[in-house]
Amino acid sequence: MNREEKSKIKKELYNLEVQTRRKEKKKKSLVNWKWIITIFCLAFLLSFLLSFVSETTIKKATLPLSILITLFFIFLGILFDVIGVSVTASDEKIFHSMSSRKVKGAKVAVLFKKNADKVSSFCCDVIGDVCGIVSGASGVTITALLIQNFGFNLLLTTLVVTGIISALTIGGKALGKSFAINKSNIILYQFAKFVSIFYRI
Repeated sequence: MNREEKSKIKKELYNLEVQTRRKEKKKKSLVNWKWIITIFCLAFLLSFLLSFVSETTIKKATLPLSILITLFFIFLGILFDVIGVSVTASDEKIFHSMSSRKVKGAKVAVLFKKNADKVSSFCCDVIGDVCGIVSGASGVTITALLIQNFGFNLLLTTLVVTGIISALTIGGKALGKSFAINKSNIILYQFAKFVSIFYRI
């Protein structure tokens, strides 16, 4: 590599650093404390409600039903993670074009895309993390039922159940993310179309 190439690379890196700093300054000045407080309250309420529902239902449920409830929360977390990634990765121009042709759900899709950081935070962080916490708590109940019904070893059963729940959650989200990036526009449109049934703009 000669001196000219090195100087070009240095200039490009410098320009990249300058642009990054400008973006950081803009983001710092646009901190939305109202949204942060709202998301905190939503996270608390959803966590409380979902935990209450899971605790009251799973404690009285049989082992197969407990497993189904846990799988439901895992799937729900993966689904909303896919939606959150899709909103971030999608192309806003397509939905503006669809909105101008008055396609159902397109306006909602544009609204979601314009607020991609908030929608993604709600779907991935709030719903996703809450479902992760609830499915983890459900795993404790499943462990207790397995020990009670079959007399399995406490430590081994806890490790196996925790491992399975973690593997399903992490593996499902990993698969979901690649799917969401490849099909982002379609997923966002379908989600927006569904939401537009209840929320019209």
